[in-house]
Amino acid sequence: MNNSEKLNKFLPTTKKEMNERGWDELDVILITGDAYIDSPFMGIAVVGRLLEDIGLRVGIIGQPDVNSDVDIKRLGEPKLFWGVSGGSIDSMVSNYTATKKFRNDDDYTPGGKNNKRPDRATLVYTNLIRRYFKNTVPIVLGGIEASLRRLTHYDYWTNKLRKPILFDTKADYMVYGMAEQAIMDLGNYLKEGKDPRTIKGLCYISKEPVNDYLQIPSHQECLDFKEKYIDLFKTFYDNNDPVYSKGLCQEIDGRYLIQNPPSRHLEEEEMDHIASFPYQRDLHPYHAKEGKVKCLETIKFSIMTHHGCWGECNFCAIAAHQGRTIRTRSEKNILAEAKHFTTMKDFKGIISDVGGPTANMYGYECKKKINLGTCVDNKRCVDAHRLCRTMKVDHSRNIQLLKDIRAVPGIKKAFVASGVRYDLITADKKHGKEYLKEMIDHHISGQMKVAPEHTNDEVLHHMGKPGKQTLIDFKKMYDDLNKESGKKQFLTYYLIAAHPGCEEKHMHELKQFTTHELKMNPEQAQVFTPTPGTYSAVMYYTEMDPFTKKKIFVEKDQRRKEKQKEIVVAKNKFATNNKKPFTSGMQG
Repeated sequence: MNNSEKLNKFLPTTKKEMNERGWDELDVILITGDAYIDSPFMGIAVVGRLLEDIGLRVGIIGQPDVNSDVDIKRLGEPKLFWGVSGGSIDSMVSNYTATKKFRNDDDYTPGGKNNKRPDRATLVYTNLIRRYFKNTVPIVLGGIEASLRRLTHYDYWTNKLRKPILFDTKADYMVYGMAEQAIMDLGNYLKEGKDPRTIKGLCYISKEPVNDYLQIPSHQECLDFKEKYIDLFKTFYDNNDPVYSKGLCQEIDGRYLIQNPPSRHLEEEEMDHIASFPYQRDLHPYHAKEGKVKCLETIKFSIMTHHGCWGECNFCAIAAHQGRTIRTRSEKNILAEAKHFTTMKDFKGIISDVGGPTANMYGYECKKKINLGTCVDNKRCVDAHRLCRTMKVDHSRNIQLLKDIRAVPGIKKAFVASGVRYDLITADKKHGKEYLKEMIDHHISGQMKVAPEHTNDEVLHHMGKPGKQTLIDFKKMYDDLNKESGKKQFLTYYLIAAHPGCEEKHMHELKQFTTHELKMNPEQAQVFTPTPGTYSAVMYYTEMDPFTKKKIFVEKDQRRKEKQKEIVVAKNKFATNNKKPFTSGMQG
């Protein structure tokens, strides 16, 4: 394959590639805060392939230089619209730690140095387009950074409420959530010259309210009264399900942010179709001269089995962005992807991950939820005390899928590295133990990561996590199965310090639990970061429990946050055979 043939398998990112396709103009140009990696795990690549699939000519500019016109002008001006994303990770989360220290590394930047992604990338890229293209075609925002900022939101980095991102960026539209259907509708509407403001899953600014939409507290009301901000967030959170959700209307300085009802979830056949696009699963050669991107080590040979998560950890934004209903791919399609890996010259037989936001939610859903939508009024599929009786946890389909993947000729190992809810394993009385044995025997190596986050009941309540007895029960099952299999494998635990409701005494209690119950010494813990689109961020800003509006303790002093973390990672002198290193992060 010559270089031109290789480049033509990617979406174009230079004029030369456009010319090789015989294109003198693009319909859509997509801008992203990541280097252009053509992978089903990269939102901008999926959007590009979706638009290509409906017949549009699409180009991608990854990490444009924001101090000149060289990158933003290199593909010309699109015919239909610009699409702008901050990247796969919120730019502020990517650039700063929980204690607001700048991160030197970026796994989505060639060479790994964090020198290409600007703060508030969505805003910066929109301004960059406006600077060099006057009176241009519509600018459309998308991606997680924009999606979670679509209404008035708390911004941790400035410690204040900010206006909806469309007002900050002066873009024309935004598609929110996963937005597969919304972006296809938008492409078709603009191609046909139709007004896109009726598209589901779209936000825009209006001079007039939409009377039959839910009128939520104005930006000024949220600034004046923290209780109003809680009311706004609850309405926002409860109107993310496409089955029943209504449109939202928020007044900001005499104009209105209009959020249309969510676009529909994809069916299994559509999930399969999108997963089967001709992704190159590699960094575009344009960026290769700058070095490798670390994230490719994980995503290149990984398989996404489903979207969505109904775990609803209060600190996690997945519920507000991906949704609380599981959408799965078929086993046939997943196995076809695994078989395709074996034809790739650099595949060594190892699949890095088979999973989704929560790996063991594949293959089952609440039938009531599918027909009527997610429950509201604080009713959840799982909370700190129990699993809803209508949610019939069943790992059997997942077990068979993993067995079938292992049976594919050329597959040596298929890891499950995505987060796993251990409470679902203990809740599945028919197949939970069998699933865990499959994991222990075939799909982990040396350790399995779980996310209790804490063990104090009060803190767990504010986190929306299950109680510590579930963890104790799971650990016993895990240890027993390892013993039966003749393996010495360990559990590693994600832990969070300084979450709303957490005091130093709670961290001492956690330390005692890890020492005496888990027989280990944590080497890492993560300080809580309040990210937009989460109930925990609402708690942090308002210093109230958003479900009761009662006051709660919130640690806001950075030194004392670090002290909470240091309490749990302090070295203890105790005898244990568990010498494996502890790793930490934040998962639902």
